[in-house]
Amino acid sequence: MSSTELRPFRVDMSDEAIADLRRRIAAMRWPSKELVDDRSQGVQLATIQELARYWTTDYDWRKCEAELNALPMFKTEIDGVDIHFIHVKSSHEGALPLIITHGWPGSVIEMLGVVGPLTDPTAHGGSAEDAFDLVLPSVPGYGFSAEPAEIGWNPGRVAPAWAELMRRLGYTRYVAQGGDVGAAITDAMGRQAPAGLAGIHLNLLVTALGGPPSTESEAERAAAAQLATFRTSGIGYLIEQNTRPQTIGYPLLDSPVALAAWMLDHDTDSYYKISRAFTGGPPSGGLTRDHVLDNITTYWLTGTGASAARSYWENAQAAARAAGQARPEVKLPVGFTVSPTRSSAPRAAGPNRPTPTSPISTKPPRAATSPPGRNQSCSRLRSGRRSSPCANHSRPRFQPVVLSRTPMMICCSALRCPGRAPGRYGRGARRAALRAASAASRACRPVPGGRRGRGRPQARRR
Repeated sequence: MSSTELRPFRVDMSDEAIADLRRRIAAMRWPSKELVDDRSQGVQLATIQELARYWTTDYDWRKCEAELNALPMFKTEIDGVDIHFIHVKSSHEGALPLIITHGWPGSVIEMLGVVGPLTDPTAHGGSAEDAFDLVLPSVPGYGFSAEPAEIGWNPGRVAPAWAELMRRLGYTRYVAQGGDVGAAITDAMGRQAPAGLAGIHLNLLVTALGGPPSTESEAERAAAAQLATFRTSGIGYLIEQNTRPQTIGYPLLDSPVALAAWMLDHDTDSYYKISRAFTGGPPSGGLTRDHVLDNITTYWLTGTGASAARSYWENAQAAARAAGQARPEVKLPVGFTVSPTRSSAPRAAGPNRPTPTSPISTKPPRAATSPPGRNQSCSRLRSGRRSSPCANHSRPRFQPVVLSRTPMMICCSALRCPGRAPGRYGRGARRAALRAASAASRACRPVPGGRRGRGRPQARRR
């Protein structure tokens, strides 16, 4: 058997592993209740105890397992590591190949809700032109991918592995999307610009987390305040995983409750949304107990709590080695979606921050694209009819921004629309981001014969 072969894969966790999970939860030795009324001391006792109760009495892993196995899954060895991925091809002709990379504390589980809307958009109120072929890999050390046996698997090494995966699948032209750790990997792909990569989209702008944020506008000041809160009260997991992933790895593999608490103790906004799913507060969209536990249980049954944490150490080590060095410039088209609850908002273009002139623009005037640079396939936009999730926002609103000399596309309203309720843990934001990204990706879709289809805004040269 060739190491480059694509091998079909199914999830089949043993009954013994699930029984052991429940036994370990029941044997948990609980601490006393926190001494404050908020999450400032960490995950609250009432939240984690209700999560543990539901996990042992009502949760059914087999439902998640069946949902995974209903999709085409494979493994293939790349650079010495067995990589797991889901590959769903659209039935629509001309679907654009898209590789989506998850982050921490995520997995391919949080991508399941986008498979239908992105591969079969006509069944979800969209157009056939919105269709994608989806590739959803598990990052090395996460979920169903193998753990690296050596150091060096930072985003800069995962990026060419993803390019090789797309090559093995026969794709000569594709786009990439990522959030959190996946955003760092996708950013690295954009900087490396492997053959065939036509553009990238992020829902965490990695470069916006470094350096002092701008505070010139009200929106920028709000984003700066959110970032300050994160840095002072939500960064504990980041410091530990950046510096001592092996230490935190022991409890993550020994105690399911410790794993769940560690994965819940993230930024404040996410924590309270997840907590409400277990404490009876108002729900956050379609976020359910089962959706949260599907993701946590994947970490537990695959035993990847420690190896996933090491990816942060790898990233930190790579960043330290590259300190003071100029990073390669991204010359591909880039899309970015910002949420009003996220702190990584980039600076908007304005009178004092000129945006390089784009050789193409579209109507309505609120839409703008990044310049195609040397990518000649972006010489014309293909902006067909977009699906309308609600009457308030019939299409994403875009404005150009400048960050690190790279023009970006930022969707300012994709996550504000009440018609776009989030689903699985991380899924709602990802779905909205990708719908906005599909508009950005049209800058990377060639128009056969240069024709402009019905209802498409015409590109014009400046």
